[in-house]
Amino acid sequence: MTAGVTTSPATPAFAIEHRPAALRVLGAVSASHLINDMMQSLILAIYPILQGRFSLSFAQIGAITLTYQLTASLFQPVIGTFTDRKPRPYLLPVGMTSTLCGLLLLAVAPSYAAVLLAAALVGLGSAVFHPESSRVARLASGGRHGLAQSIFQVGGNTGSSIGPLLAAAVIVPYGQRSVAWFALPALLGIVLLLQVGRWHARQQHGTAVRRAAATAASPFPKRVVVGAIAVLLTLIFSKYFYVAGISTFYTFFLIEKFGLSVGSAQVHLFVFLFASALGTLVGGPLGDRIGRKPVIWVSILGVAPFALLLPHANLFWTTVLTVVIGLVLSSAFSAIVVYAQELIPGKVGMVSGLFFGFAFGMGGLGAAVLGVLADHTSIDFVYRTIAWLPLLGIVAALLPRTAPPAR
Repeated sequence: MTAGVTTSPATPAFAIEHRPAALRVLGAVSASHLINDMMQSLILAIYPILQGRFSLSFAQIGAITLTYQLTASLFQPVIGTFTDRKPRPYLLPVGMTSTLCGLLLLAVAPSYAAVLLAAALVGLGSAVFHPESSRVARLASGGRHGLAQSIFQVGGNTGSSIGPLLAAAVIVPYGQRSVAWFALPALLGIVLLLQVGRWHARQQHGTAVRRAAATAASPFPKRVVVGAIAVLLTLIFSKYFYVAGISTFYTFFLIEKFGLSVGSAQVHLFVFLFASALGTLVGGPLGDRIGRKPVIWVSILGVAPFALLLPHANLFWTTVLTVVIGLVLSSAFSAIVVYAQELIPGKVGMVSGLFFGFAFGMGGLGAAVLGVLADHTSIDFVYRTIAWLPLLGIVAALLPRTAPPAR
């Protein structure tokens, strides 16, 4: 790979389109992302309840995460590629409807198999939602692609963070069936996405802009693009395998190591996920200003010292370290997605689907593998093992250099 390649700020794929951002649309997709990911995080948050009701092993708990994330992983690139060729503005509310159905089934699931089916429906909803809403965010960005991706992402991360808090307040005291109350925000999400779909449909009239985007050429040779995509996917593996260990087993880690109650452990999970939401706001805009590569490098490799310290900390420092890890690590994804979109211009849906799908797949695979490992060893051993994963951030050095975007 030619790591020293530099492009001009005027290169079409990296140039800023000077037009106003559609802030109301960005707000709507971010709010919808909050609702979508909040409903996903409810699955994670009620694992202790499901474990008690169905007598699940850690491997079976990991398999629930694997089911919804693998479903999302497999379908997202397919849907993204399809809608690159044939845009479907009203596909977004259809995806939210699938998530709603999964949530209602989870509330009444009489068996472990029904829980897995509910998880698959939630995964299918995410498979539709993420590539299409990422496309809308880029279309509404006014050329500030990193900022738009961060606004979109912060909604999802905020939703992921408040899910455990809501679970502690509603689901823990009232049981599995109370999950059905969260159908109300899902209905709100469907209404918001119908409005977004209407706006997106109007943008389809800009055929000249679409043709220009579709014919834009990458600023790098094909072999450099392929190598850079491989590096980015390695970084996604590192990030999401590690995050799977935190998000899936953090409550069990706190209960086992420090004797916390389920409710208290879920509050700590909220703190970690909320820190991740805040960190998301940094990566995209900073990448717009100084370039994507430095942000990607620091956000993954920079978290390694804190990850290595985490398994050895007391409760206070565990909380502090997870906040730092959440803030730093979450700033990577927006920069990675936009960097990849700029490597392969004109394929926003395919690129978004590939990276969101791979992230989901690695998260699901990580949860399943680490669940098996936890069953055969301990949660503490799992945390000591995954602590080394952020060191893979060193491969970011192989990414081709680009000039900072034009301001």
